[in-house]
Amino acid sequence: MSFSWTPHRFAGGALALDVANSVVLRHDSARRIDRFAIRDQLRDFPQAAAEFCAERALFGDIAPVAAENERDFFALREAIDLYFRKRILDGGDDQLLAGLLEAMARTLRQACPGSVAVATAHSVLRLLAMPDPERMKICGNCGWLFIDRSKNRSRAWCDMTVCGNRAKANRHYRRKKEETP
Repeated sequence: MSFSWTPHRFAGGALALDVANSVVLRHDSARRIDRFAIRDQLRDFPQAAAEFCAERALFGDIAPVAAENERDFFALREAIDLYFRKRILDGGDDQLLAGLLEAMARTLRQACPGSVAVATAHSVLRLLAMPDPERMKICGNCGWLFIDRSKNRSRAWCDMTVCGNRAKANRHYRRKKEETP
């Protein structure tokens, strides 16, 4: 299966969320895809992030994760997803926050300055300090985390052109199917 990093893969609105979203269909073990499981995709991610990520102006060019830091980077990715998903669903959890802070501290101590791992940790800090955390949401179609920057805070999908269209097409299909005798 062919894969390339496209703007849709950076629909989270923050590098930390885009990193967490690198696991597609996270909660469906039969269809789950880890984009970083393939070393080339992990290596190419920073260059794509520098082109497509909403926070690209804050970090510019970033280096890939060094092989010796991959395990910590993956732990940070999982801590990001666990904490922010829980925070969106029911206000957060101090134990998950502690785990996220520990993963960030380990990353900041051990990763190379200028790496995607360090940029991700800095992105988490910006998310934790967000003045309006209720703007962070979970896509109603794919389950990705994203920041709703719409004026009326009504965005329901990470990306209207992908998930929004799929959801609307699915709704149209079900409605037509119900109308058919």
